[in-house]
Amino acid sequence: MTNEPILEVAMLQVKDGMTGPFEQSFKRASRIIAGMRGYIGHELQKCMEDDHRYVLLVKWETLEDHTVGFRGSPEYAEWKSMLHHFYDPFPTVEHFKRVPLD
Repeated sequence: MTNEPILEVAMLQVKDGMTGPFEQSFKRASRIIAGMRGYIGHELQKCMEDDHRYVLLVKWETLEDHTVGFRGSPEYAEWKSMLHHFYDPFPTVEHFKRVPLD
């Protein structure tokens, strides 16, 4: 049996008037996460009902690739400096695994 990827789900609430600069900064920051060990892919989606709300979906090979590898890295400090000042409140981050339906 092979390990299933982990899905990180982060709900992001961006401060009023900051969505344009946030999206530009996120594009630049994407290269950071894309270079991390265990990274599979990511996407950022904008809420249709609240244009200051986003969801970030990141697939990792293991939970530890995100919680230990990425969050414990120097690259995470750069990620934080580029993005964390846009959020209010600080994002909720949870991890999910696929439920087999067959």
